[in-house]
Amino acid sequence: MEKNIESTRQLKVAKELQKHIAEIIRSKGMAAFGGALVSVSGVKVSPDLSVAKIYVSIFPSDKAEAVMQTLGDNSRALRGELGVKVAKQLRIVPEIAFYLDSSLDYVEHIEELLKK
Repeated sequence: MEKNIESTRQLKVAKELQKHIAEIIRSKGMAAFGGALVSVSGVKVSPDLSVAKIYVSIFPSDKAEAVMQTLGDNSRALRGELGVKVAKQLRIVPEIAFYLDSSLDYVEHIEELLKK
């Protein structure tokens, strides 16, 4: 079996985590992130469910660095809030790490190239 294929359990946990972390980030509001719109574009969970990589897209992209810093600084608090929401489903709340999903920037770049 290939290493990069995710199990059904991993996919279900990732989907559940994505739903809850998106809800938590949305509840903070845009003011918490300097007026930037932050959306959770995906979650990947390690095979042992101990680490969750959370991919976020940020608009406008020029605020990405500041938002990623804010998310990194508050990851323990966000993990705590996530723990409250998934306490009934998971025994151990995974460690969370935030990654920038730059696919929106890529799409924007391609559109600019096509317009030329």
